[in-house]
Amino acid sequence: MANWRDYHAGMIQRYKLCREPAGTWTVDDALTGRPAEMGSRTIVGMNQHDAEELADLLNGLNAQRQEAKS
Repeated sequence: MANWRDYHAGMIQRYKLCREPAGTWTVDDALTGRPAEMGSRTIVGMNQHDAEELADLLNGLNAQRQEAKS
């Protein structure tokens, strides 16, 4: 799991890809160490392209939230 201070210092991206044993992909939340959730849906079992796009989207939204706080 990511270090909380590193995450808040902007040293890491919160959402990252993780390949599952079955060959599908999960978007992991580095802050919680668990698969990311969007609404009530856990982001698991995706193809690589869709998982990459979703991780990019979530990281972008997270960056906007962090900028708005500062």
